[in-house]
Amino acid sequence: MTINPGKYPTILEKFYFYEKEQPRTLFLSEPVNRLPRTFTWQQAGEQVRRMARVLSDMQLPPHSKIAIIGKNSAHWLLADLAIMMAGHISVPLYPTITAATLTSILKHSESKLIFIGKLDYYEEIEPGIPADVTKICFPFYPKPGCLNWDELVNVTEPLTGEPLPDPMSLNCILYTSGTTGEPKGVMQTYFAHSFSLLTVMEALGNDFNREIFFSYLPLSHVAERMVVEYAGVFCGGTVYFPESIATFSEDLAAAQPTVFLAVPRIWEKFREEILKKLPPKKLNLLLRLPLLSSLVKKTIKKKLGLSRARHILTGASPIHSSILEWYARLGIIIQEAYGMTENMALTSINRKSTARFGTVGQSYPGVELKLGANNEVLVKSPASMLGYYKDPELTAQSFEDGFLKTGDEGSLDADGYLRITGRIKDQFKTSKGKYVAPAPIEQRILENPLISQVCVVGSGLPHAIAICVVTVNSDNNANLVSSLKAQLEAVNARSEFHERIARLILVKEEWTVAAGFVTPTLKIKRKSIDDYYGKYYQQWLNDAEDVIIL
Repeated sequence: MTINPGKYPTILEKFYFYEKEQPRTLFLSEPVNRLPRTFTWQQAGEQVRRMARVLSDMQLPPHSKIAIIGKNSAHWLLADLAIMMAGHISVPLYPTITAATLTSILKHSESKLIFIGKLDYYEEIEPGIPADVTKICFPFYPKPGCLNWDELVNVTEPLTGEPLPDPMSLNCILYTSGTTGEPKGVMQTYFAHSFSLLTVMEALGNDFNREIFFSYLPLSHVAERMVVEYAGVFCGGTVYFPESIATFSEDLAAAQPTVFLAVPRIWEKFREEILKKLPPKKLNLLLRLPLLSSLVKKTIKKKLGLSRARHILTGASPIHSSILEWYARLGIIIQEAYGMTENMALTSINRKSTARFGTVGQSYPGVELKLGANNEVLVKSPASMLGYYKDPELTAQSFEDGFLKTGDEGSLDADGYLRITGRIKDQFKTSKGKYVAPAPIEQRILENPLISQVCVVGSGLPHAIAICVVTVNSDNNANLVSSLKAQLEAVNARSEFHERIARLILVKEEWTVAAGFVTPTLKIKRKSIDDYYGKYYQQWLNDAEDVIIL
């Protein structure tokens, strides 16, 4: 396709525009000790320009790598923009990584400096920062041994003018969270960011203008980077942040964003909370009563923080269609999108008016989509990565005739709707020599609302096993066991003989990022599950019970 560069301005061009166009309009709002710390576009510009001058005065080599680690905050975005304005390359990092991973990425990326923000356990990861990496902490979250943002910018004059990068130059290196193996550094240009964002905005209706965003998913993840940071700047919007998990619901309800993105686990959590207050029977009754139905829907939306939301999105991992259908009954249409870090999350999306639950929608204009060997989803667009940093061999292996190999197995219907049916590499072979694709089975198990997380395992075993986390206390709960036995029978009735689940194992503790069982975007890390529970697999198979509560 022919590209008109003028149609795809860089994020700095858009930032300069709104800095002048609406200097007194609120851009960023972050609660600190329950008090809002705010930045107008003009104030944000002042901070960014001063920090860009600080970086320039450090005389770092051109296009140096500069890392950012911390939970979402106003200064996270300001730091990213300052890195760009100073002509350097950002390396966003997940705030939950270990010290060892931090060391690995900082050394691999050759980062010269790291911005450090809000973190739960800084003392645990601080040893992972090499001694030769300069540390700058954000002002609301001071750290020992770090230069302080405020102290630096308060004695530095702002950078003047409007320095702009080459659109085709490297903007950032996004290290993938990785469900297996070491993180890989995905290299993306300014143009890829702009092309992806503007293509998505056009597909959603091209009516983005001064939208309100709520930023809480890791800004180091490509979806949050695009849907919040870049969209926020490109449309002259306002970005709100939560202070903590404890205040999340209150902060979201106060923000009432017009654009909202959540991963499937968040939608499951929201549903669990709603059903605690309105049990299914009562909710179903209220929704059937014409006079109360609209009031109930309106109240739920407002309490969730979605009363003004025009675009409600989900992505990063598969969501079961039953969850989407459940929300649709409440008048909340969740649009599922699909993409990868390697293509700036630009593959397909369900448009609001034509959404087909159970699919990840249709491709975008300018995006080619097809199925390759083993029904692998292949995608081609101008948003594809330059490659993996320092790994030309892996880069070459990731493309086929110019198409990015996603590693996902899928199907396309006659109207071009894509359905993801599993991960090609997730398939395992039982001791009987039969391959099992776990993803479709897991989706069927998740149809039971009592189950919140599931991982189907069985490599080298005679039968597959499903390890599950339940949404209720499982101790001595006969009704729970009865329900899940019925679920197991229903799932097996729809499965090929070699795919049937021999045991449902119920574990008490939720799988978390901190425990190492899920990625920062809450995808299950199968290898971690195998490593932790593997020694019990044969013992469980020898047990006479179909449903086992640990």
